[in-house]
Amino acid sequence: MSALLALVAGAVSLYVIVYYGVFGGPRCSSAVKLKGKTAIVTGSNTGIGKATALDLAKRGARVILACRNKEKAEAAVFDIRRESGNNQVMFMLLDLGSFKSVRSFAENFLKSEPRLDILINNAGIMGPGHTDDGFVMAFGVNHLGHFLLTNLLLERLQQCGPSRVVTVAALLHRFGSTDLPPLASRNKLVSGRSTWHNFRAYCSSKLCNVLFARELANRLEGTNVTSYSLHPGVVYTELCRSMSPWQQLLMTPFAKLFFLAPEGGSQTTLYCALQEGIEPLSGRYFSNCALQQLGAIGRDDALAKKLWELSERLTSIS
Repeated sequence: MSALLALVAGAVSLYVIVYYGVFGGPRCSSAVKLKGKTAIVTGSNTGIGKATALDLAKRGARVILACRNKEKAEAAVFDIRRESGNNQVMFMLLDLGSFKSVRSFAENFLKSEPRLDILINNAGIMGPGHTDDGFVMAFGVNHLGHFLLTNLLLERLQQCGPSRVVTVAALLHRFGSTDLPPLASRNKLVSGRSTWHNFRAYCSSKLCNVLFARELANRLEGTNVTSYSLHPGVVYTELCRSMSPWQQLLMTPFAKLFFLAPEGGSQTTLYCALQEGIEPLSGRYFSNCALQQLGAIGRDDALAKKLWELSERLTSIS
C-alpha cells in the first residue's frame, strides 16, 4: 500500500511540476492602470478574450466586448462587471465573418466612443465553412475581419496615441502556407471539408496574423501607434468548438489536464498591450511574455506587403 501511495504521490508531484513549471507559463507583471482609456477585445465572451477583458477592466479601462453572440457576450459583461467592480464594460455586436457587420461595428463605435487606446484582435476560429463574403472561415474571420476592423479604427487609434494593436496569432503559424490565392478564393471547393484542410487553413490564417502585425508596424513607423503579434500558449478554450463531437471527446480530457487555463493564456496578450518600453519592438512577435524570434517566413516583409495589398482588395478598404 505504501508503495502505491508513493507512486501516486510521485505522479501527482510530477504533474504539478510539469503543469506549473512548463505549461503554467510566466505572468504579465505590468502595474499599469488604465483609467480613462478604452479598449476593444474581439471574441471576448469566453476564453482568452474574456480573461483579457477582465484584467483590463480591473485596471480601470472602459472595455468593449466585440462579439457575435449577444447572449454569451451579455453574460460575460455581467461576470466581468461583478468581478472587476467596473461598470464601464460594454457589449457591441461584431461578426468578423461579415464585412457588413465589421463596418457597422466600426461606424457605431466611432459615433459613440471618443477614445480607442488598445485594440486586441483576439477572436479566432478553427473549423469548416465559409464567411458571409465567401471566404474560407479561418482566413475570413481570423485575418480579413481583423484587417478590415483595424483599418476602419486606425484613425481613432492615432488620435488617441500612444496606442497599441495586439493581434493574437499562434505558434502554428509556422505550418502556414504562403500560397495566398487559394486562401483568398471564394470558390467553396478550394478548402475541402476535412479536418486536415481546416487545420491547414487555421495555420495559414495565423501566419497572416503575424504578417499583418508586421506590415501594420511598417506602415505606422514614426506614428504613435504600435503593433504586436503573439502566441498565447497552448490554451484550453472553445477554439475547437467546430470540431466533430468525437474529436472534442478525445481532445477535452487531455486539454483540461495539460493546457493553460484562459487566464494563463491571456498573459502575453496583456504583456503586449501594457508593458512599458516595448514600443521599439513594434511589429515583432512575442510568447511567454518575451520577444521571440520568428522563422524566415514570418519575417518576410515582401510577403507581408503582398498580403496587405491583397487584403485591401478583398475588403475594398482602399
